[in-house]
Amino acid sequence: GEGCEIGPNSIVSNSSIGQGCKITSSVIEQATLEDAVIVGPFSHMRPGAHLESEVHIGNYGEVKNSRIGRGTKSGHFSYIGDADVGANVNIGAGAITCNYDGDNKNRTIIEDGVFIGSDSMLVAPLHIGANARTGVGSIVTKDVPAGASAIGAPARIITNGQKQPQKEVD
Repeated sequence: GEGCEIGPNSIVSNSSIGQGCKITSSVIEQATLEDAVIVGPFSHMRPGAHLESEVHIGNYGEVKNSRIGRGTKSGHFSYIGDADVGANVNIGAGAITCNYDGDNKNRTIIEDGVFIGSDSMLVAPLHIGANARTGVGSIVTKDVPAGASAIGAPARIITNGQKQPQKEVD
């Protein structure tokens, strides 16, 4: 696309790149990047990756066979495989979708406005409702309703009617 910056050490193969994208030292193969997408450095968009407009996949991010919604951000060290991610989602550093159960690849669905805490493991098949959250280091094995939080390892679901744990203040 027009106005793109494709930096040195980047490889783009059999892919569609929209206008105004920036790719820094990354591999894009059989993927679609809509307008104003930022990828890298050192990221890999594998076959079937579809990044909608204004998505940011940062350092060491990997996306495979997944659609990532408009304005979603995944800044560092993430793996998103076999997932449908909504718009304006934040995926914290080190968060991954655990899509393979030893026999089958399973999908993860993350709706709009979700906040995925750093180092969360999302064990598919899984559905996370709109505006839900996961806590740092949570291992999420059960669906999370819209607006709820999943906290812990294994994660327990906290709905809006329950008191959420508060951060300790020194």
